[in-house]
Amino acid sequence: MNRLQYQQERKELLQIAQEIFSSGLVSGTWGNVSLRVSGPGLMLITPSGMDYNQMEAEDMVLLDGEEKVLAGKYKPSVETPLHLGIYKKRPEINAIVHVHSLYATAFAVARQNIPVILEEAAQVIGHEVRVAPYALCGSQQLAENVLKVLGKDKRAVLLANHGLLGLGGNLPEALRVCLVAERTARIAIYSRVLGPLHSLRAEDILSLRQAFRNYGQKKD
Repeated sequence: MNRLQYQQERKELLQIAQEIFSSGLVSGTWGNVSLRVSGPGLMLITPSGMDYNQMEAEDMVLLDGEEKVLAGKYKPSVETPLHLGIYKKRPEINAIVHVHSLYATAFAVARQNIPVILEEAAQVIGHEVRVAPYALCGSQQLAENVLKVLGKDKRAVLLANHGLLGLGGNLPEALRVCLVAERTARIAIYSRVLGPLHSLRAEDILSLRQAFRNYGQKKD
């Protein structure tokens, strides 16, 4: 398969990958980003262990649903089984961003869910961010643990002692889920210094989430 296929998608993936690094959501070469592309079970994902500042669009790895590399000179991310597993189970999800952000990971290490304490968390995520049981990175067991917690409609999940995963219909959506989850985790930790946390009511979360779908300016 031509390594120059999906050039626009490769550029978009590279942009988000470099953004999670520049915004401090990851350090070093950790974290990964993927994008579903047209074709049965095809996915582009960031290469394994590569400096984000050295990545180029052509370095993104193209795989099929059986983890076979179709284009790319580098190894795909070790979390490839996790990403493919989600795409197979969640056809509405087209992008996944995995980060090791400080405050969300603190919740993952404490194995505590991130509560819905902010309106923006209700709007963008719509549920508390639960913790998937620990399993080694890159393992099939980790993929199974995450899929169980995500279920049919969850958009974010914490990986115990590891980090945060955000899902979306496109790359900006998936990144926004991670950013909002991280901000919520940070405020939750600070708020506990002042007193107990107060989560939003389930009916308010639902209302905010539904209203957010029509938020902003409609395109002509």
